Amino acid sequence: MHIDWASLLHVTVVAAAAALTVVLLIAFGLVGLSDRAARPVPGSGAGTTSGARPAAGTTGAVVCMLAAGLIVCYGVYRLIA
Repeated sequence: MHIDWASLLHVTVVAAAAALTVVLLIAFGLVGLSDRAARPVPGSGAGTTSGARPAAGTTGAVVCMLAAGLIVCYGVYRLIA
């Protein structure tokens, strides 16, 4: 039985990088979605909001989730093909 250690290392590095990338994209997407609620700034008056842009957070979240989904779909495609 022969083990190709270089190929095994290559697969391990690529799998770890892909997993880390997907986890980070999901995390950034959730942070972007959490920015949607306009929260008042404490001590600055009742009508003042924090200055967050809900549209930018939502757009960033959609892009992150879409990128994570594409990475997962490509991985499934590579497994099947």
